[in-house]
Amino acid sequence: MKKTLIGAGLALSVLFSPFQQAFAESKGEVRKVDNVAHRGASGYAPENTIAAFDKAVEMKADYIEIDVQRSKDGKLVIIHDTTVDRTTNGTGNVRDLTYKQLENLDAGSWRGEQFSGEKIPTFGQILDRYRGKIGILIELKSPELYPGIEESVVQELKKRNLDKPKNKKIILQSFNFESMKKTNQLLPNVPIGVLTSSNTDTTPQALKDFAEYADYFNPSYSIVTEDLVKNVHGLGMKISSWTVRSHEAAEFLLQMKVDAIITDYPDYVDPRK
Repeated sequence: MKKTLIGAGLALSVLFSPFQQAFAESKGEVRKVDNVAHRGASGYAPENTIAAFDKAVEMKADYIEIDVQRSKDGKLVIIHDTTVDRTTNGTGNVRDLTYKQLENLDAGSWRGEQFSGEKIPTFGQILDRYRGKIGILIELKSPELYPGIEESVVQELKKRNLDKPKNKKIILQSFNFESMKKTNQLLPNVPIGVLTSSNTDTTPQALKDFAEYADYFNPSYSIVTEDLVKNVHGLGMKISSWTVRSHEAAEFLLQMKVDAIITDYPDYVDPRK
């Protein structure tokens, strides 16, 4: 079964992650948790840019989390909002702009002059630059706006042999559950996660339904409880929680014994007791 094949590899990747090894010689007991840089180390650099992803690598995060959308002419690009207004010097919907138009935007100056000229990366650029260096948590952002985006993402992964069971450092996730069901069918050997901030998705039946196709249940930390973590683990799934922007939130999730913490500040996640 999918979870059996993936689970062993994921367990090893969590246990021996680079971030964990950084603390292996400390006297404190290391907790098994993955450190996921949310849109890169976005607390220190403009989100979803090379600057933020490079910073995450520098800070020894275990994964970068990226948001995938599609340009008007079919190019997969990395940006969070469905418009470019907040994080670039442009305006308009991502899906209404060609890749050339998106490529010409400045995606860094809004965070400071030192980031002037940062670009919206393509999905392919991110895979080529970071595969083998750091895990990649891929969020399909509003896939309902981009019919067929699942197949496009799968094609890019397969082109690089990132759809194979040995590659445990690729995970896909979305708030769109139907999209993740489809992705699971297309990529049966790659871990799938479902995102939610709603308590209605934490009922025993809802969790059981997710476990049919998902390997990760990834909730907002505002709805995380000890019982939820136990119930998720009891169904054979792992739990990654978001978005940590304070030391207190990081410590809370460590106490809850989640499997991964998704954070703007990778240095806030200290797995030692």
